[in-house]
Amino acid sequence: MTNTTFRRGELYFVINGVASVALARHLQKLFREHQLDITVEQWSVLVHLWKEDGVSQQALCNKTFRDKPSITRLIDNLEKIGLVERHPKENDKRVNCIFLTEKAKSLKPVSTQLANQTLIEGLDGVADEDIETVRRVLEKVYNNLNNLS
Repeated sequence: MTNTTFRRGELYFVINGVASVALARHLQKLFREHQLDITVEQWSVLVHLWKEDGVSQQALCNKTFRDKPSITRLIDNLEKIGLVERHPKENDKRVNCIFLTEKAKSLKPVSTQLANQTLIEGLDGVADEDIETVRRVLEKVYNNLNNLS
């Protein structure tokens, strides 16, 4: 390990995920402007269901890096607004699988376009090689900490 000393502001920026928060705020603003009545957190669950519908709540915990109470709350709220339905797994009634409604499926094109717009705006002027460097560094940090768990 190298002996890297961060200035307090740099360390705060890295640990706090200020850029991530700014992206989420901007995307939430775009959702409101386009009358999409979902939060960025709810959208992040929908993204995984658009990729693979009918997964278990535990699978959504793993895919979204959320704990069980958080994912339960998100699914409860998505269910209340008619975007998902819970169905017990056929061979194990203790496991709920989460399915998209038609209403949720209809949100995919516009919400995905808004997310892409947010990334394009956020990454304006950032070189591709810089993006790749950040990706590699954050992946390394994640793997280092994940291996300690």
